[in-house]
Amino acid sequence: MEQDQLWSQNQTYEDSLKLLEETNAAVEMHNHGSCRLHFGHIDAMLVQTAIQNARRTIPVTGYEARAVLALLQSSDSLQGDLKATLKQDKDWYSRFMPLSEVIMEFVVNRSLVKVIEQVIDEDGSIKDSASSELKKSRQQVQVLERKVQQLMESLIRIERSETSMLEVNNIDGRWCIRVDSGQKTSFKGLLLSSSGVGSTVEPLSAVPLNDELQQARGLVAKAEAEVLLTLTKKIQLDVDDIENILNSLVQLDVINARATYGLSFGGSNPHIFLPDRNSSSTAQSLTRNDNSNGPLPNNREWILHLPKAYHPLLLQSHRENSQKSKEDVATSVAALDKGQPQPVPVDFLVSNKTHVIVITGPNTGGKTICLKTVGLAAMMAKSGLYVLASESVQIPWFDCVFADIGDEQSLSQSLSTFSGHLKQISNIKLQSTRQSLVLLDEVGAGTNPLEGAALGMSLLESFAQDGCLLTIATTHHGELKTLKYSNEAFENACMEFDEVNLKPTYKVLWGIPGRSNAINIAERLRLPSVVIDTARKLYGSSSAEIDEVITDMEKLKQDYHKRLTEAQYYLIQSRRLHSSLLNTRRKITEHSTTLRLKKLRDVSDSAAMARSILHKNVRELAASAKKTSQHNKAIESSHVSTTNSLHTASDDKKPTITDRSPSDAKKFDKLSAGRFAVPKVGDTVHVSSLGKKVTILKVDSSKGEVEVQVES
Repeated sequence: MEQDQLWSQNQTYEDSLKLLEETNAAVEMHNHGSCRLHFGHIDAMLVQTAIQNARRTIPVTGYEARAVLALLQSSDSLQGDLKATLKQDKDWYSRFMPLSEVIMEFVVNRSLVKVIEQVIDEDGSIKDSASSELKKSRQQVQVLERKVQQLMESLIRIERSETSMLEVNNIDGRWCIRVDSGQKTSFKGLLLSSSGVGSTVEPLSAVPLNDELQQARGLVAKAEAEVLLTLTKKIQLDVDDIENILNSLVQLDVINARATYGLSFGGSNPHIFLPDRNSSSTAQSLTRNDNSNGPLPNNREWILHLPKAYHPLLLQSHRENSQKSKEDVATSVAALDKGQPQPVPVDFLVSNKTHVIVITGPNTGGKTICLKTVGLAAMMAKSGLYVLASESVQIPWFDCVFADIGDEQSLSQSLSTFSGHLKQISNIKLQSTRQSLVLLDEVGAGTNPLEGAALGMSLLESFAQDGCLLTIATTHHGELKTLKYSNEAFENACMEFDEVNLKPTYKVLWGIPGRSNAINIAERLRLPSVVIDTARKLYGSSSAEIDEVITDMEKLKQDYHKRLTEAQYYLIQSRRLHSSLLNTRRKITEHSTTLRLKKLRDVSDSAAMARSILHKNVRELAASAKKTSQHNKAIESSHVSTTNSLHTASDDKKPTITDRSPSDAKKFDKLSAGRFAVPKVGDTVHVSSLGKKVTILKVDSSKGEVEVQVES
């Protein structure tokens, strides 16, 4: 039996958006990996008790102090991790919002952390180093306990032969000996307390030791109380910050739980929206009794899209069974043979024109699961949880989800099944708003089929006209299937049934009503043919014709889905090919650009090389011209020198063939050589200073000298 109302919250649309934003931020932290929201080691109840005791100046216990220490260390570590992440990339601050804002507001007193670490041990006990008095008192207790123990052991050794049995006990901090013997026993140096056969004796020398031990233990307790009181006063100074951190970590833990749940089951981030932005987002302003704003328009734009959505409990149960099968080898082999059935998801796509969905189909076909899946998805999205769907979810924000599911029979209220359903639906009509989701299971059932069908049609038409944003109803009444053809606010759907294997497939077929399979199933189960024929006659030929039409519609629908699947497959292939072509074109463009740039670089390099060669040649020509100029100057100088020597020779003797020695070489004037070409061997030239012609015998260009023979 379901509750009257599946869920109701006072959250506004803005609150739901904030919850989803928090969940998304926690998912981002999970994906980043450096900032983990794990607080399982923190005992929130002990921290809360420590806060209450600190406010009243009641000494906290060691366990409470360690709980406060774990809280402060965890918050400080989380804040440090976030700061380190932000140093790498400041954009993570906005991606972690609003959680990053909460974490950065932590105020952690590190000196208090050090004090607790110095005073309280990991097991919650107080350390000896907490105070000198405590250490001294504990040492004194240890010394006294050793003395008493030694005294008892020596006593046992002395008196063992005189007693049947000795038992040494520490009763209320006082060492005592239990003596069991057959006669009344008296020990030297013992204080005897005898009563029959059993006697309790206590060493006289142990009496002052026991008193001193009790006194020392009292000093230890007093020192421990003083240490805890001092620690409590220090906690009291930061009690407000500690309480704020505790509340923030509890909030972060809840947010982390939502994110972890969505990630573990592969949930999808839902997109929620208000169908009518002009109306208030609160449930109170959307009540049907509030007529001040008038009726909401019927053409409000909205859509409900749940692609391959799973019921959370079915998915969780399947995962637990699979895990159990893996752990148990024997069960695993059997499970492999039998196979673990995978839950079948449901697909919902509802547009703004549809306000009532009528789902038909056989029993155990999955109609009720469809209702619960949609209702849970709506409330999960509203509560900031990811919806367990394979793709992105679009779902309107519902202020409430009302459900009439199951048997509402009540013996205490003298209600039959039918009366219970009517009472629930009446309450839903009164409490639902124009922003509500209503789920009705087996509407009109539990009474005469004709009257039940008429009442169900009237109820659904009432919800469609002025009722909720969306109503989803399941039924076996065939009359309710016809509402779609007279009212565009209705839509039909049915649960698919495998007639070959005689079992439901749990898939939703949209746009067509389900048909009765009872007679066909009975025939396949080999019910007598007489019974089958009679049933078909009673069922009527018109109904059979309708079933045939429905059968044809189902075949067309299945063929349509098959072709749609093929079209989607080819569309995906074409998109892949198109993407591949675009990638190829991009590569070709990049390659051509690379070749063009390479050619430009080659041309530029060749031009640079040519310029370099040209400049080199110019420099060489300039150097050659300069060298030639210097050579001409040397020839001109040699010409003057030769003229002078010829004058001298003419005075001494007649001219003859000159000897081939450097002293006889004649030098030409550079200016003269610049006006004429350089003479060659065998050339005849005129020497103006001699007024005669000479024959060139040898030319030495490096020295700028020539050897000549003066003609007579």
